[in-house]
Amino acid sequence: MKKLFKWVAIIFVGFIIIGVIFGNDDSQTVTADARIDESPSEQPVTAAAPEQIKSTTVDVVKEEAEPEGLSRPQKNAVRSAEQYISMTGFSRKGLIGQLSSDGGEGYDVTDATIAVDSLNIEWNEQAVRSARQYLDMMGFSCNSLIEQLSSDGGEGYTVDQATYGAQQAGACS
Repeated sequence: MKKLFKWVAIIFVGFIIIGVIFGNDDSQTVTADARIDESPSEQPVTAAAPEQIKSTTVDVVKEEAEPEGLSRPQKNAVRSAEQYISMTGFSRKGLIGQLSSDGGEGYDVTDATIAVDSLNIEWNEQAVRSARQYLDMMGFSCNSLIEQLSSDGGEGYTVDQATYGAQQAGACS
């Protein structure tokens, strides 16, 4: 009987873990209680008095519309790309590489490219973000930072994007 109870508990915990991992969706519901006038009042209470506690529900939803005309793998790659971009700066080349590499997400290169190109990403601003992250880690001269940002072994920005990023981050002043 103890073994049966143990297995039931393990399976139950397993379902909870699976629910936590796979049950997350893009919208969240936030509930807040608003208390109205908790202190005693001198005014008489009438039948038409407002409720003492109101519950307000607010839906937090992504404002980006899901791209039209994309296959399911491409839509998934879009979601992955948005998550990566929200964490750190990426060049177009670097983001496609991250999405399509075996060490990254493993999407087909074509799907990753279509996904990245369907997004409205300001690559110059991404270069500024990357440049600032490099400068926060260590010192760089203007030229060495541009080289790091634009090289194939570095971030993969175009030279123009890397130059803009280095200048805006303050490495070239």
